[in-house]
Amino acid sequence: MPVPLSERFRPNSIENIIGQKHLLGKNKPLRKLISNNYITNMIFYGPPGTGKTTLAKIISKKSGIPIKFLNGTSASSSDIKDILKDIDSLFSSNRVLLYLDEIQYFNKKQQQLLLEAIEQGRIILIASTTENPSFYIYNALLSRCAVFEFKLLSVNEIKECLISAIKFVENEINCKIITNDNTVQSIAIFSGGDVRKALNTLEICILTSDTLNGIKNLDNESTYSILGKVNIPHDRNGNWHYDTLSAFHKSMRGSDANAAVYYLATLLESGDISSACRRILMCACEDVGLAYPQIMPIVKSCVDIALQVGMPEARIPLSNAVILICNSPKSNSAYKAINSAIDDLNKIGFQEVPNHLKNINCEKTNKDSSYLYPHDYNNHWVKQNYLPEKILNNVYYIHGKNKNEIAFKEYWDKIKGK
Repeated sequence: MPVPLSERFRPNSIENIIGQKHLLGKNKPLRKLISNNYITNMIFYGPPGTGKTTLAKIISKKSGIPIKFLNGTSASSSDIKDILKDIDSLFSSNRVLLYLDEIQYFNKKQQQLLLEAIEQGRIILIASTTENPSFYIYNALLSRCAVFEFKLLSVNEIKECLISAIKFVENEINCKIITNDNTVQSIAIFSGGDVRKALNTLEICILTSDTLNGIKNLDNESTYSILGKVNIPHDRNGNWHYDTLSAFHKSMRGSDANAAVYYLATLLESGDISSACRRILMCACEDVGLAYPQIMPIVKSCVDIALQVGMPEARIPLSNAVILICNSPKSNSAYKAINSAIDDLNKIGFQEVPNHLKNINCEKTNKDSSYLYPHDYNNHWVKQNYLPEKILNNVYYIHGKNKNEIAFKEYWDKIKGK
């Protein structure tokens, strides 16, 4: 099976790595560690195709420490034990650099086995993960490792890599490859910051292009037919998922329709319509709320339509809902009220219902018939106590400063004679 371009074109020195300037730029921390040959236990955290494996190989080559590879999805405790057995017999340095990909799939027992080997100095661990290490790696192991976050490459960084890769392939196949900036830009955008995907896509484009007089022409039309949809680094249980949802909700709360529609598009294109609907419904209730209470059934109708018709048409009612939320007045008074009441309940505990509010038809004691029926009084209101005595003067709902709630307050202040 032929070796893919992403492997053949893998950088063999730090200088050749494109991207991760915050880690590998001049005088940056990881660059200094490697340059000074101070190799410590490390965790590389970030999306696929950002150079984690490449850098581990470079570190092994520069330090002269042999490297072994394991993958957390398939490796077992016996694989770690086998490596430890091999160290004394196979490696003159009596230690090995273990690159453990997808460490988040290792359970506590497996991670503890690694910890023991690390403390003995027999293994230098470089682990990689696409998930937040704080959530998936046990504290004892995490505290012994330096964590470095890898970021998706920018479009310009991907383009730089693609241009170099085209020259590399030209030398391999002894054939001129003609392309243009639009084609390279399209591949870069399509990759979504993933170098591996960008290089593999480029290779497909080159392999499927015709050769005429020793020249391959990568034109826009043939490239677009290969690309399809843009690559979105979506992981429904990972940081990308929650970061995007957070940005989506905060953009609606912040009344930025442009940003909110962008994040909606991102979620829908990644296939996550259910999470988008949930955020839209909650934002209408939490952040618009009583400033425009009519929005709740409207937004619910939009969501129902979207779920009924499915994609791609679902994008239209959801876009309507999002833009309506962004352009509506905002109030979180109801949200704050219920949170405050729950907080009191947890601090003070349940308080018995006042006697005059109890159900007089129930066969219980301590009842009285002093309840005042509001509809028997002017304006359907009469002054009486509703809260338990211990929290009688507590205030949970404070009117928001919007037209709707101001009108509520003015009305009730008049009725209650304030």
